[in-house]
Formats: sequence, structure tokens, C-alpha cells
Amino acid sequence: MNKDIRKPISLAFMLAGIAIASVTTSAMAGTCPADKVATNPLADAPTMPVGVTDTELSSVDLSTENVKLKERRLRLRHMTIQPGGIVPLHSHADRPALIMVESGEIFENSSKCLVPILHKQGEISKEFLGTKHWWKNSSGKAVELTIADIVNDKKPDTMMEHM
Repeated sequence: MNKDIRKPISLAFMLAGIAIASVTTSAMAGTCPADKVATNPLADAPTMPVGVTDTELSSVDLSTENVKLKERRLRLRHMTIQPGGIVPLHSHADRPALIMVESGEIFENSSKCLVPILHKQGEISKEFLGTKHWWKNSSGKAVELTIADIVNDKKPDTMMEHM
């Protein structure tokens, strides 16, 4: 099989796997403890990335697909966060995402939880409905993430402007 054909096919299978896992796994990711669910203003949240490499692997223009979502792309990314690294504060106001921790563990600081949430290898975090958050790798080794999201390229305030 041609290398150029295999890459899109393997990405399609990866996206399908992420989607299936999000539906079939009951304890998908670290969650906020029930007694800590509340609005968190995330005061003094970092606004610049530290030790982060974000690589877009592929995308699909959703305005040309049957869903006809103007100005939207389904994209697949790989992110590496070095020890002590930070993914700065950003919003999911209109950018749903599924984030799979491929290796390592990382803390999420969410606008919907009063304490940091630990995400471990193999878990999938769902980002939706206006979540604002930032992530920090407090471990001694790099964290590898695979991220599928629907991005609005015409609305940069929902994306990490400094990434």
C-alpha cells in the first residue's frame, strides 16, 4: 500500500478509536471530585506556553463535508509537554476536543473544578461547553498527548494564540 494512502487511513482509524473510546469508557479520565465541582476563576493562570511542542498532524475542512460546518476543521494534533511545561489558559467556548494521554500524567486546572485534576496515561479528557483551563506537567518526564478537536479558524480567541 502506498505510504501516502496509509497515513490518512491510520489517522482515520485513530480518530474512530478515540470516538469509540469516548462513548464506551465509563471512567474516561481524571475527574473533579464531586465536592470540588464549582466555578473556578483561575486567577493568575499562565498565559504563555512553557516547554510545549504542538504539531498538527492532519485536518478535514468540515464546510465541504455533509455536516456543512462553515469555517470549521476537524483536526488531529500531537502535543509534547516537557517536565515543568505549561499549556496556557485557553477556552473551549466553541471548540470541543478529545485529549488522550499517550504517556505520562498531567494536571489540568479547570474553570469547573476547585482543585487540579490528574490525567493519567490511557485516559481521555473531554473538553466542551465553554470549558476554560490550563495544564501543567509536574512530573519528571515528558507527557505525550493526542488531540482531536473541531476548530474555528476565524475565531482565534478560542485557540491558544501563543502556541
